[in-house]
Amino acid sequence: MPIDTHPCKAPQNPIYQLDSICHRGPGMVTAGKVFRLSDEVRLSEIVSKLKGYRKVEEFKEKDRSISLITEVSDLQSSENSFTGFFSKDYISYAVHRGTTTLVPRTVRSLFSFIRDRDRVLLAILEKKRLANQIANQISQILYGSIGRVVEARIPPETLRNYQGQNPESTKITFFDNVDIPSVTKLSLYGSDLTSTSLFTDYLKHGDLWYAIVTSRKHGHIVGITRNACVTVFNKVDRETYLDYVRDEVFPLLS
Repeated sequence: MPIDTHPCKAPQNPIYQLDSICHRGPGMVTAGKVFRLSDEVRLSEIVSKLKGYRKVEEFKEKDRSISLITEVSDLQSSENSFTGFFSKDYISYAVHRGTTTLVPRTVRSLFSFIRDRDRVLLAILEKKRLANQIANQISQILYGSIGRVVEARIPPETLRNYQGQNPESTKITFFDNVDIPSVTKLSLYGSDLTSTSLFTDYLKHGDLWYAIVTSRKHGHIVGITRNACVTVFNKVDRETYLDYVRDEVFPLLS
């Protein structure tokens, strides 16, 4: 059936079905997205450009003036990689009994640059929209323009092969590039969906775009899209998440 869904996270409407299928508890999801640098660059050069980065912008509204800070901090290097935090201040508004109050807040996001063979990859531990914004801002810092830190991609057949390594664990699948007229996406939900004739038929009509599977090696329940959005649904810390991404997602990237 045709559906409309967010491309980098689990479908929104059937979220309760996702909870029951994946045995997911509240507050247990870790989301991120992988990017690649389009130009060859040494990690030491990236560190030198990001280290100490701090930008202050003044926000004024009526009689209030607030300094909004964007900065990179806590850089830590290891062999062939380094991590850090990208922090950015935002303005939000709270309404209490008809009175609107301006509330500044800070979002602090972990990122990791990793040299993988002959390329440099960037993992940002945020949901798609914010991860994309941070990737563009990092591109601006490193190169003076956006478009140099770009999406990493997983070929359709590669994602299909990864899903096929543990087919009985597949809980949800989405397909795009569907060749049926007036149908843009297809989806299947269930604990035994890969054994159905519908799954085989959908593979003939479209490309696998998103799958929720259980990692055979790490045991994590993960959702992966072809543009390298990765969500781990069981409780993991940030380092465990990055270990999984480096170990199982990086080899899938084209």
